Amino acid sequence: MNNFFHTKIEFLKGVGPQRAELLQKELNIYTYGDLIQHYPFRYLDRTQFYKITDLDESMPYVQVRGRVRGKEVLGEGRKQRLAATLVDEDGNEMELVWFKGVKWMQKTLKNHTDYIVFGKPTSFNGKWSMAHPELEELGEEKQTTSFLQPVYHTTEKLKAFRVESKVIARYMEMLLKVAVPNINETLSPELIDHYRLMSKRDALINIHFPQSVEKYNAAKFRLKFEELFYIQLRLLRQKTVRRADLAGQVFRHVPTVTEFYKNHMTFDLTNAQKRVIKEIHKDLTAGKQMNRLLQGDVGSGKTIVAFITMLIAADNGAQSVLMAPTEILADQHYTGLKAFADRLGINIGKLTGSTKTKDRKVLHEQLRSGEMKMIVGTHALLEDVVQFHNLGLCIVDEQHRFGVEQRSRLWRKNPRIIPHVLVMTATPIPRTLAMTLYGDLDVSVIDEMPAGRKEIVTVHRFDSHRLKVFQFVRDQIKLGRQVYIVYPLIEESEGMDYKDLMDGYESIRRAFPEYQVSMVHGKLKAQDKDYEMQRFVRNETQIMVATTVIEVGVNVPNASVMIIESAERFGLSQLHQLRGRVGRGAEQSYCILMTGYKLSKDSKTRLETMVRTNNGFEIADIDLKLRGPGDLMGTQQSGVLDLLIADLAKDAPILQESRAAAQRVLNEDPQLEQPQNQNIMRHIKSLSVNTVNWSRIS
Repeated sequence: MNNFFHTKIEFLKGVGPQRAELLQKELNIYTYGDLIQHYPFRYLDRTQFYKITDLDESMPYVQVRGRVRGKEVLGEGRKQRLAATLVDEDGNEMELVWFKGVKWMQKTLKNHTDYIVFGKPTSFNGKWSMAHPELEELGEEKQTTSFLQPVYHTTEKLKAFRVESKVIARYMEMLLKVAVPNINETLSPELIDHYRLMSKRDALINIHFPQSVEKYNAAKFRLKFEELFYIQLRLLRQKTVRRADLAGQVFRHVPTVTEFYKNHMTFDLTNAQKRVIKEIHKDLTAGKQMNRLLQGDVGSGKTIVAFITMLIAADNGAQSVLMAPTEILADQHYTGLKAFADRLGINIGKLTGSTKTKDRKVLHEQLRSGEMKMIVGTHALLEDVVQFHNLGLCIVDEQHRFGVEQRSRLWRKNPRIIPHVLVMTATPIPRTLAMTLYGDLDVSVIDEMPAGRKEIVTVHRFDSHRLKVFQFVRDQIKLGRQVYIVYPLIEESEGMDYKDLMDGYESIRRAFPEYQVSMVHGKLKAQDKDYEMQRFVRNETQIMVATTVIEVGVNVPNASVMIIESAERFGLSQLHQLRGRVGRGAEQSYCILMTGYKLSKDSKTRLETMVRTNNGFEIADIDLKLRGPGDLMGTQQSGVLDLLIADLAKDAPILQESRAAAQRVLNEDPQLEQPQNQNIMRHIKSLSVNTVNWSRIS
């Protein structure tokens, strides 16, 4: 274990206790290891020099060589400024101005001396100027200055204490001087050779202070590859250990499944559904515990796959649980599955927070005796009183809404042999993110919609078209359809959002006095929310005004219009989830995105994507590029990644290569005991048990 990188940051020359405390609070930099992995987020190209006549205001930063001729202090008191004239080799002039540190600059700036100046050029009345430029005296030996200068993330608080990017770069130079002999190689010679990787030592030097563009690219590839390699190695080892250690019940018999296919199924499965059922069946007969993630867009038919999996368990004397995050969703699953179970004479139950005490007693007895083969429910299933005769399959819908501890309480309901696990999600997860978040699960994807399902027509309309949109709503309601109108919710300003919603609700009631309007939002009590939803389900209300609480799982086949107000305030995946609330029935459905005229570039991309495609996976990929992985999975998931340099939106090819490399290493040496893997094993041992990202220096 290399203790050098555990050295506290305050011991680095020039840092000291006060700045160390700031670096800890603001940037989570506690040790030398944290600092050396605080990578630059961009670089300034100091390889190119401009003449004053070549300048353009659109240039972010430029470098000009010239001689300072004349300097003077102008203005008085707080309005003082220092102005100097820089003349380039062609005799063209530019003004250099300082508003801060005037006295100090006046002392240090030398007249009739050649400098390299670096800064943002601005033009006023045809004259060029540069405020607060960086200066470097041009001595003979500096004639060939050319390098990429690192720019580091910092914060306003750090800047107030004069710790800007340049200061962090200075710390980094200090650190690298003493760190280089302590940097160990963390990958095997085979991997370095096979992928032609730069050494770890050279990569750390060239990521901070690139000696050339080629060396910078090689350093970046090496560090990204290593980061993703170690994440995949951790996940694949977990998977291997689970497969080796965790036995699962073997489900070989399928008589009821065959009967269901032949006599009771009123529709054909899609090829994607058939493929997924085969993958699941293979897991269930392997003698190892299944741990599979089932991804499928809203309406792709995950529930029927779940039911067939539950039938396989029932055919082999095992019980199944289907757990959903909300009562509405649990009711929906139960209603859908009960229709099939009744035809086959299978006992299925439902357990939620509102199940009556006398019904609970019957449920508990039937589960303990094994008479009840399937149960659908919410968190209520996790209570200790719920015991099973032989729980063989747990299906969790929208698993990111349940904590790890909650899920493991479900697995422990069978003390003899751990149940098989199927996790379902209607949130399409880009492949790169799935491999990194759920890399220890096997992934099945339903990427095909059932036949006859009409694609939802999506349009973008500006607020000025509202009257036309309202007329369209009237026409649809006259045809017997129902309508959702969704308002955004931004946590920081709930008061304002509530007002938006109430204003919206009132204006909708005024616009449609002839129709009944429901309203649902996060502040409503659960039973009031359910009451309003049920009125809508029964078509007692024609319009549902809501915040995003309706995002997951509400199934109202008769609702065929979704209007999303201030659509630019929603993320792309969220817009897609909301759109999935319509299109549940046989009728043509519509999604109308309402916005004002002022739209950012990203907002336009989101709206154009929604109008162009209904493919959830394509949408998730674009969303990942726009927002990054942390935002996509919600905050509690973003810590899972904690990436230092790799970018899942851009580095899919490196991720694929690193996963293949990790798989190959584990296939050849599962315990990492062979001499060629000693670097890898030593590096893993140097980390704390809780480290998620194994590529960290420790």
